[in-house]
Amino acid sequence: MNKDEVVVEENPVLKSIVDRSGSRPEADSLVEGPVILVEKSSVFVDLSPYGTGIIYGREFINAKDIIKKIALGDIIKAKVVDAENENGYIELSLKEAKQALTWSEAEKSIKSKTVYSLEIKDANKGGLILEWQGIQGFLPASQLKAEHYPRVLDSDKDKILKELKKLVGEKINVMIISTLPKEGKLIFSEKDNNPEEKKEILNKYNVGDELDCTVAGIVDFGIFLKLEDGLEGLVHISELDWGLVEDPRSMFKVGDKIRAKVIEIKDGKISLSVKALKENPWKEFEGKLKKGDIIKGVVIKYNKHGALVSIKEGVAGLVHNSTFGTEAKLREKLELGKNYNFQITLFEPKDHKMTLVHLE
Repeated sequence: MNKDEVVVEENPVLKSIVDRSGSRPEADSLVEGPVILVEKSSVFVDLSPYGTGIIYGREFINAKDIIKKIALGDIIKAKVVDAENENGYIELSLKEAKQALTWSEAEKSIKSKTVYSLEIKDANKGGLILEWQGIQGFLPASQLKAEHYPRVLDSDKDKILKELKKLVGEKINVMIISTLPKEGKLIFSEKDNNPEEKKEILNKYNVGDELDCTVAGIVDFGIFLKLEDGLEGLVHISELDWGLVEDPRSMFKVGDKIRAKVIEIKDGKISLSVKALKENPWKEFEGKLKKGDIIKGVVIKYNKHGALVSIKEGVAGLVHNSTFGTEAKLREKLELGKNYNFQITLFEPKDHKMTLVHLE
């Protein structure tokens, strides 16, 4: 190597760090640089050759506990919120960067099969609740070792819960076997998983297979199905039904026999769908509805973007807050459970997308 060459060693955790020779970093990318100024309500970071990064406003408040420990010259890692704000700065988030790194560390621990000793925080009929680096996780009962698995007469669910509750407060050695960043959840296992044995089991399954399964666990974000001894698959809440599902427990109970379709096999995990075996209600409207059409619909839910309006079980569109100016005005005008007239502004049945505006 000659003296003019510069070698940049890539941090393996920061896979999304932008190429220093490229253009300005994009939103959601991870960057790093030295702190050059700390003020009462903002932190400035040197992101040469791109410019200067700033942490301020809500992002400053959200990361106050981290910022207290920062000194001039410290190299910090942050997530880009805005590539260039009105003052020319690159807006950064420390808290989001920390979360991204934590999820990255969780993925690495899956591959390395790292064992953690964690305290059992709580229990439900499906398993145990744990916590790792501030992220809540679930340990399905089926992933417990024999000495911890509750053996009760007739597999009585209440008795199982009673036995699981006895473990609360104890520490247990577990591995992370799956991450669900969108749900802010982790899945743990206490069992010593043999990767070769698991690979052999997984090889028996293919995407598209329709399987008879047993509900092994129910959580807020979906249900776990037992496919065979030592193998479970997850049906995410979005794959339970075409209609809106608020609570999986209202549809299923542990021990139910149900049929599901394999929709993905990846990283030693099987993802399943129950709704894939049901008639797709969106197909009914292909070629029948289009942008500009006037329809009637019932308001079924509010979310941070606006209101969900159903025109048929399983077919819903979004009325965005911006069409009313504010979220408060939307909720004042559109009451849950009531029917109104709407005009379609976007209709893509193949992608299950529809947006609407309310007509007075």
